Amino acid sequence: MMAALGTLVFLSTLWLLVVVGASVLEESGAKIAAALKGRQPARQMAVAVRLRARPRLSKPMRAQPRWRDAA
Repeated sequence: MMAALGTLVFLSTLWLLVVVGASVLEESGAKIAAALKGRQPARQMAVAVRLRARPRLSKPMRAQPRWRDAA
């Protein structure tokens, strides 16, 4: 039973390493290939993104001190 669990842990770790390696190559694979060929990597166009903040629906509340009447 321990051998089966050890094999499962080993295979899942190996699968995780393959997935992480594939994502790294997906992001920087073109740069690595260009460096191996001795060329400059092609520059990607950056797109400007505008973000709009949503207006608050209610005004923030402020705490007001209450004084008790001294009786």
